Amino acid sequence: MKVDILAIGAHPDDVELACSGTLAKEIAAGKTVVILDLTKGELGTRGTAEIRKKEAAHAADILGVAARFNLDFADGFFQNDRTHQEKLIAYIRHLQPEMVLCNAVEDRHPDHGRAAALVAESCFLSGLQKINTSYEGHKQQHWRPKQLYHYIQWNSATPDFVVDISTQMELKLKVVKAYSSQFYAPDSTEPETPISTANFLNSIKYRAADLGRLIGVDYAEGFTASRLVGVNAISDLL
Repeated sequence: MKVDILAIGAHPDDVELACSGTLAKEIAAGKTVVILDLTKGELGTRGTAEIRKKEAAHAADILGVAARFNLDFADGFFQNDRTHQEKLIAYIRHLQPEMVLCNAVEDRHPDHGRAAALVAESCFLSGLQKINTSYEGHKQQHWRPKQLYHYIQWNSATPDFVVDISTQMELKLKVVKAYSSQFYAPDSTEPETPISTANFLNSIKYRAADLGRLIGVDYAEGFTASRLVGVNAISDLL
């Protein structure tokens, strides 16, 4: 399998909340996109891992990704170590993405920053020929994605670049709302969490509007980069 973009999240819904507008835009342009969740989000206060799995599948269908995988790492307790890196490397080499999008480098949830480091190191190690991995019994060739970017999550961060998602904003909201157990529902009897409030649900749109304001469009998503972002020509810049 060869994909254009691999979007990785520590938990199901990380990708949808942070960069689903960008992914929707690339899918509409004919790019192949796959989502890889590191955990099942089993420690989430609301709902269950089984409910989250169904919601993740529904969100993926709405977004139109080519596939969605889950590495079944332990929510809250996975580590950036050799065991986890080798499992992730096997998927990177299997999917051979040109670009990887992953969690914020620093964020409120400790899993997010740990996932960012795990993905960044695994992408580099995946390009080393002497690291041996296999997928479904087949020995793999080395592969290193050309680009790695981190999406912005709970914490506000200064983006290195933003993507205009004005025409994808309504689709993004539908994708996020596929996780009905997690977000605002006035009739829910589940405990309230920081992401189940009306304010958080509204923030998805007003934060995108604020990022859009910076480049003169209605809505945008922001990303940070660990290395300098280059363009072929200055005229490529908006």
